[in-house]
Amino acid sequence: MTTEITEIDTLVVGAGQAGIAMSEHLTKQGIAHLVLEKSRIAEAWRTGRWDSLVANGPAWHDRFPGLAFPGRDPDSFVPKDEIAHYFEAYAEKFAAPVRTGVEVKSVVRNVGRPGFTVETTIGVFNAQQVVAATGPFQKPVIPPIAPQNERIHQIHSAQYFNPQQLPQGAVLVVGAGSSGVQIADELQRAGRQVYLSVGPHDRPPRAYRNRDFCWWLGVLGLWDAPASAPGKEHVTIAVSGARGGHTVDFRALARQGITLVGLTKDFSAGQVTFQPDLRDNIRRGDENYLSLLDAADQYIKANGLNLPEEPEARSFLPDPECMIDPLLSLDLNEAGITAIIWATGYAVDYSWLNVNAFDERGRPQHQRGVSSEPGIYFLGLPWLSRRGSTFIWGVWHDAKHIADHIATQRKYSQYKDASER
Repeated sequence: MTTEITEIDTLVVGAGQAGIAMSEHLTKQGIAHLVLEKSRIAEAWRTGRWDSLVANGPAWHDRFPGLAFPGRDPDSFVPKDEIAHYFEAYAEKFAAPVRTGVEVKSVVRNVGRPGFTVETTIGVFNAQQVVAATGPFQKPVIPPIAPQNERIHQIHSAQYFNPQQLPQGAVLVVGAGSSGVQIADELQRAGRQVYLSVGPHDRPPRAYRNRDFCWWLGVLGLWDAPASAPGKEHVTIAVSGARGGHTVDFRALARQGITLVGLTKDFSAGQVTFQPDLRDNIRRGDENYLSLLDAADQYIKANGLNLPEEPEARSFLPDPECMIDPLLSLDLNEAGITAIIWATGYAVDYSWLNVNAFDERGRPQHQRGVSSEPGIYFLGLPWLSRRGSTFIWGVWHDAKHIADHIATQRKYSQYKDASER
């Protein structure tokens, strides 16, 4: 029995912000394509985030160039469900060929003929190009140190939605990037006793001298940084758009009632131990914060801008007791901890992509998304081309580069010499 195969020029896997951006640029290039999505458009924004989440950047910045958020104050921070609806509306705007509810099972290179055989839950495709637009948030990572304790309710931040879903009692939040900080703050405001494990981090100001930090990164050229600085490859960023947007301040969180602890080290016999690095981590975050203020001041002076002085931005609260005499261990039972939220990031999952596009550690090999396997492309990954690559606007520009590359390669493949014309 012969399996029917559908021919398509370019197949895009994933209909989040990366897949929708890719589809727009392929449409503009006149390239026949199909976007396959196993769930719904922008599903991660719908069900992979907590209920109160808003974008970490303002509405004027965190969007595609072709459509503003309707009825939105450009300086506001858009709620997650509204972002999902935005991508749906954007896809409708140019009639994106999206097929939802379709999972890609495998992609393999064809032998003796061009392209790839793509097996899906709705049949088999033969595609000349495949764009992996599944993004960086595919597999929630909980580190192996997690305790084997059935009494403790443990979830990844991807499974956290609101305080009501957790059992009564104190909560340990492990990870103090944007997710961990915002979740810890929400839980404490809901009346929970919260312990927040703080590792190395960058801590930009939410705004400085009447400009959001997104604007500052833009004019200072930092969004276009081609690679992370040495030693900063895995440093998380603590920034928040919650409650209208504010600078993350760990000393203020401690004053609010959150107990700060260092990097989580180990669990054993009902005890959790922490690294003695809390003060160093917070002070290195302060240095990062002040460095952006310094760069902003220099830019204002060099360009003669009339932006108001903000000397209070350089004043810090006194170090809280939990920084002066940090906890190095904690008895989970005595502390009343009934839940642990692991805000410890994600890993990618390309188990379906059976091609020669990965290094010995399983990481995608690419140059600005163009992989080492001709015809395979990656989109939406951190530092794909620059610092801004995982942001909504950044992925749009990366998608344009990839679409241009696909269009150029198609011209070469369609060339005919004099005898063929």
